[in-house]
Formats: sequence, C-alpha cells, structure tokens
Amino acid sequence: MRTAFLTSGLLLTPLAMPVAASQLVPLTMPPPPPTEQPLPQLQPGRSCPALQTALRSNVGSEARVWSVTVLNSDGDVLGTINGAVPRIPASNQKLISTAYALDRLGPDFRLKTRLIQRPDGSMELNGQGDPDLGIAGLQRFVLAALRQGGARGNSVAGVKLMVREEPRSNWWPSDWHPADRGYAYGAPITRLALTSNAVGGAVSDPYSRLQRLFQQEALRRGGTVQIQRGQPVAETLSAVQQNTVVLHEESSAPMHALLSLANTESHNFTAEVLMRQASGLWDVRAASRATERWMFEQGLPVQGLRVADGSGLSRNNRVTSNTIAALLMRMDQHPFSAYYQASMAIAGQRGTLRNLYRGSVLDGRFRGKTGTISGVRSISGYLQTVDGPRYVSMISNGSVRPNTVMGQILRSVKRFSPCPSSVAPVKRPDVLG
Repeated sequence: MRTAFLTSGLLLTPLAMPVAASQLVPLTMPPPPPTEQPLPQLQPGRSCPALQTALRSNVGSEARVWSVTVLNSDGDVLGTINGAVPRIPASNQKLISTAYALDRLGPDFRLKTRLIQRPDGSMELNGQGDPDLGIAGLQRFVLAALRQGGARGNSVAGVKLMVREEPRSNWWPSDWHPADRGYAYGAPITRLALTSNAVGGAVSDPYSRLQRLFQQEALRRGGTVQIQRGQPVAETLSAVQQNTVVLHEESSAPMHALLSLANTESHNFTAEVLMRQASGLWDVRAASRATERWMFEQGLPVQGLRVADGSGLSRNNRVTSNTIAALLMRMDQHPFSAYYQASMAIAGQRGTLRNLYRGSVLDGRFRGKTGTISGVRSISGYLQTVDGPRYVSMISNGSVRPNTVMGQILRSVKRFSPCPSSVAPVKRPDVLG
C-alpha cells in the first residue's frame, strides 16, 4: 500500500504545444533485445552445514510452513528449508514483475498519457496507467482540448472527445477478493487513473469519475466537452498517420522511480501496471503468462511457478524461495542491477523495512521486499556480509511468529558468512588429465 504519491514534476510542466506524432516514441514499444548475461545456476551440493543447522533451529517446529533459500554469488545453496516448495508469496511477487519491467523497458522508460488529434479533427485521450496522474494533469488536458476546439468549445455541440479505457472486466484480476477491491491497495487497474484510482479508499468507477471531472473543469473554463468511451488501441509509428498530432502529454516519473514505488512502498497499482506494460498486454491473464515465459527464459528454477498478478494480492500466485533467490542473483548480474537494488526497502531505514531490525547488525545492511496478506509473510532481498552478498528468500504460509523467525534467519546468515572453515565447502581447481 501507499499513502503518498510521487512528485515527478507534473505541476511544473507547462502545457505542451502540438507535436507531430511521428516525432514521438509510440505508446506501445517493441521489446528490447534479450540481455546476454550468464544465467544463474544453483549449486545445491555446496552448502554450509553450520548455516543449515542454524536455519533448522531458527524455524524450529514450524519447518513445514516455511520456505527459505540462501545463495552466494557463485550460486551455492548455502542453506535451505523446503526451498523447492511453492508458496503464496504475497508482495514478494513484485520482485518478479519489477524485474521483468526493468529488463524489458529499461530504467528511463516513462508511462505516457496523451491527448491526440486525428486527421479528421477528432480528439482522443490515451493512457498507460501513470500512477501519479492527478487533477492538475487533468486540468491541463482540458485546457488543451478546449484550445484546440476553439470556438467549438463554446458551441452547443461542444468539444468531442474519445476516452479510450479498458473494459470493466480488466479493472481487477478476477481472483482478487471482493473485500480487497474497496481499499486503496485494491483499487482498479486502469489506463487513465487519477491518483491511482484511490481517494481514501478505492474509486469504484474511475472512468465515470474522470468523465465527470473532465466535464466539470471544461464548464469552469466556459466550454463543454462531449465524452465518448472507446476501447484502447495500440499505437505504432507505422499506424500513425502523418497529420496526427499530440496536443498534450503527461509523463510519469522514470522507471527507476516507479520501481521504488512498487518495491519500497509496495504499491500494488504500480506493480500491476508495470507488468502489463512490460508485456504489452492489459489482460492480466495474458500478461501473467508472458511474465512466466520471461522467468523461464532467464534460466531460473521455475518449478511450481504460477503468476496470477503483478502485485501479489492474488492468493493464486505460487513461487518457491529457490526461484526468488535465483532471481535476485540473476538481477545482480543484470546491466541494470543498481536500479533494481536501489528500488528496495532498507532494514531499519526506508520503506516497509524501516521499522524492522533498527539498531541491530542488520540495520542498513539488508535491502529487500516485504510481503503480507492474511496468513502469509515474506521477506526476500540482498544481505551484505564480509564474504560478499547473500541472496535470501524467506516465505512463510502459516507461521505464528514470522518476523521473529526472519530476523533470526538473517542474523544466522550474517553470522555464518563466511562459512566456518572447519565445515566450509571445498573448492578445488579442476585437475587436468
């Protein structure tokens, strides 16, 4: 959830002059070429017995409800408890959707909301789900529409505008609990979302709200706007006619800021939009399948993986701690690794981890993502140790004291890093025959 919105500079953006659409990046971008990085390979035979013993002690009699995996940068599985058992991950699901979006779209990508004019004079409002689009941005779109309408804005007919939005069937993943949909964290996922479709709680009909506010603002400025609803269409450069112009555009904060919003503050709406935008598919089921394919293409251990949404609010998501830990290791090898790590909460200092482990040996040394829904608690991320990074994933489905256990696990990982020499895995150079 999130209580404050980004400050991406929209209030300071002047009204844009019409720009030829052929000069702009299209709304739907082709995917970038696959990154050529070494794929992570887990080495289960290179464990740290002292750490493994400590992990068993940490989870105690609750072992059956836990999945824990600890890796080093060589892919050695230093310790594991049910690491191959799929669990409900809650918001640790965001680690998947944000990694996917960063890889496919890059750190400088921005979500666009555009008012365009077709060659026949008709105007359309299109969006990509900017979580920071606000009332001030809406006012600028109204002003641009009335200016372009000229005298027609004061006529009986008024300005005609097509607002392209997803059908209601796409607003929520079908398996989100109805009770969650009334809260801000369960707000509908739409392309044109003023204040992320949340004002205190969720806005139940964001399209009607946008229509009402748009028309009210037009009246306040002495004009009228007739709004018609239309289905979203993919914009590509080849399909845009030469005389089509962009009358006004609002841009979101760059991708690296959106990632931080999703991971540090666990903002569900942003994570859902990023997964859809990365796949180019706004049907959540299709976007989820595309995300699964991407995970497979990374060479990750995906046994038991089931992606049901981008945020983790769905209880139909399934992932193992092996998968999450390997993904963390994979992203540490990625060209954009610094952005991924910087997007996470910090123990004792920032985001959803700011009140955990403060003043302890973990304070400032663990970057990660939390997850919480009823009966589920997860924390996964990067622990800095004297022996290098440790990629740690901890998922509980039913623990009675998950935060305590997770703190104990992280302290154990730090304590046994490096692994005590008496039990450390032996790494010998290959012998040539």
